[in-house]
Amino acid sequence: MQNDRSKCGLTEQGKGIYVDLIPKDMYVWYEDNWQHDEHEHLHARSQLTFVEEGYQYFHLDRNIYLVPKNHVIWIPSGLKHRVVSEASQVKLMVVLFKSDLENSFFQDIHVFPAPAVLIEMLRYASKWNKLLTEDEEQAIFLKALQISLPNFCKESNYLQIPVPGDQRLLSVCNYINNHYTINLKIEELAAQSTLSIRTLQRLFKKETGITLKKYIQLIRVLKSIELIDTKQHTLSEIGFMVGYKSLAAFTASYYSIMLNHPNRKY
Repeated sequence: MQNDRSKCGLTEQGKGIYVDLIPKDMYVWYEDNWQHDEHEHLHARSQLTFVEEGYQYFHLDRNIYLVPKNHVIWIPSGLKHRVVSEASQVKLMVVLFKSDLENSFFQDIHVFPAPAVLIEMLRYASKWNKLLTEDEEQAIFLKALQISLPNFCKESNYLQIPVPGDQRLLSVCNYINNHYTINLKIEELAAQSTLSIRTLQRLFKKETGITLKKYIQLIRVLKSIELIDTKQHTLSEIGFMVGYKSLAAFTASYYSIMLNHPNRKY
């Protein structure tokens, strides 16, 4: 159709519905400057996304997943997702797989740092960017990469931002997102929810799986990643901007989430 749009080689033939016209089992799409449309969409291929520069937020179901630089996300086929980013530049690769392997790993969403060997494999695979014809080496190479993914996965659950369904808890999350730069007290969060402190803490942990204290820490660290990406501030400035009183406190908090120290290269 004349008005059809293409994304990652798939053709949109309805709002957010992508039709698979790719004549091969595995397909590579690499972009130096990825442009986001922020539309929710789904397709019948599993997706591996590698973020080489910048960062992306993936909205899936009731969760938001941060994929920072040098991280990957695996998304099973058929899951609606929306991608947003305010990074100045996003350089990434998407590999689409038509066939999944008989391993429970491929049925769930995973976000994890890409080890050096996986990064080199993905960079090598960029030679097949947007190639629609069959290529024997590509087929063998990408199948080996797919088989190896479970072994590469060293997952961090804190790259997942839970979104509660309870409106009272959602108002607390929105308040934290707008006031993470200040010292947040449990009393003011309880006032936002119209719940007692004890009830708020219990319900929040039950719905999200993490404590309010951990959620605040998570938001601050994720906001710091956005600021690091701008390359406009020192780490001390960034720590202060996201609510920490010292560089040491910021770096310790960052390390507990990201398992490495904050720097330009993550």
